[in-house]
Amino acid sequence: MKVTEDQVVEEDTGFQDEEESFFQDIDLLQKHGINMADIKKLKSVGICTVKGIQMTTRKALCNIKGLSEAKVEKIKEAAGKMLNVGFQTAFEYSAKRKQVFHITTGSQEFDKLLGGGIESMAITEAFGEFRTGKTQLSHTLCVTAQLPGEDGYSGEHQMELLDFVAAKFHEEGGVFKLLIIDSIMALFRVDFSGRGELAERQQKLAQMLSRLQKISEEYNVAVFVTNQMTADPGAGMTFQADPKKPIGGHILAHASTTRISLRKGRGEMRIAKIFDSPDMPENEATFAISAGGVTDAKE
Repeated sequence: MKVTEDQVVEEDTGFQDEEESFFQDIDLLQKHGINMADIKKLKSVGICTVKGIQMTTRKALCNIKGLSEAKVEKIKEAAGKMLNVGFQTAFEYSAKRKQVFHITTGSQEFDKLLGGGIESMAITEAFGEFRTGKTQLSHTLCVTAQLPGEDGYSGEHQMELLDFVAAKFHEEGGVFKLLIIDSIMALFRVDFSGRGELAERQQKLAQMLSRLQKISEEYNVAVFVTNQMTADPGAGMTFQADPKKPIGGHILAHASTTRISLRKGRGEMRIAKIFDSPDMPENEATFAISAGGVTDAKE
C-alpha cells in the first residue's frame, strides 16, 4: 500500500506534516548556527537527517571525533527547535503512524495474519528451521516491494554497511521501502564463537539492532530480518513440544517489533505463526512456496 499525500491527516492545530520533517537534511542546521564542518562529521557516521540527531544520544554524538560536549549540546538544541521536540499526545502520535505502510508477502492469508503485510517503521523477524521459507520470503519481498504503484528497493547488508545504507536512503528519500538482512545472526555466530565471547556478541548485536530500528523510523522503511534456530538445552526440563528456539536471546527478542515463526507443512506448504506482536493476535496462516516465490496456498 502506497501512502499518498491525501492519506496524511492534517489538523487545524498546526501539527506539522511529518512527511516534510521526516527527511529534513542536516544541512539545514546551518540556519541555526551549526557550521558545515561539524555537519560533515555527523554525515560521516550516517547521521544525515535532523530526525537522526534526535534519535542519537548525546553520549554517542560526543564519541564522534571532533565533536565536543558543547558542540553536541548546540546541535541537539538546534535539532530540537526544528522538530519541535517535546511530549506528544496520543492523537499526534497516531497522526504520525498514518505514514506506516505494508509490503505484501505474496500471500493474502499471510498478509492478513500480519495486518496487511510487512510493516514500515518496524523490525519484523522471521525464524524457522532449514527450508521453512525464510530466504524465499526475503526474495519475494524484494519483488513485491517494487510492484507497480510503489517505489521500492532491497538488499542484504551487513553491519559495516549500515552507515552507507543510511546515506543512500537519505540521498534518495522516499524511494527505498525495504531493508532485508538474511540472516541477522550469521555474522555474529562466526565472529563470536565461544561462551566467553557471548557478552561481547550480545552487545554488538544490540548496537546493530538499535541502528536498524533508528533507520526504520528515520526513513520510514520496513526492516525484515531472518533468523536461525538452535536446540534449547532447557527444553527437556519444561516438557516443551518444540525443543528448538530462535537464537539471539532476549536482545533480539525485545528489538523485533513482530516475530514470525515458520515451519514446514506438506510438500511446498508452509505455516507462519505470530510468535510475538504488539498489536496482532496469536494466529497462524498457511502459504505456499512456488516457482514464483511465496503465494497463497491452494485448497
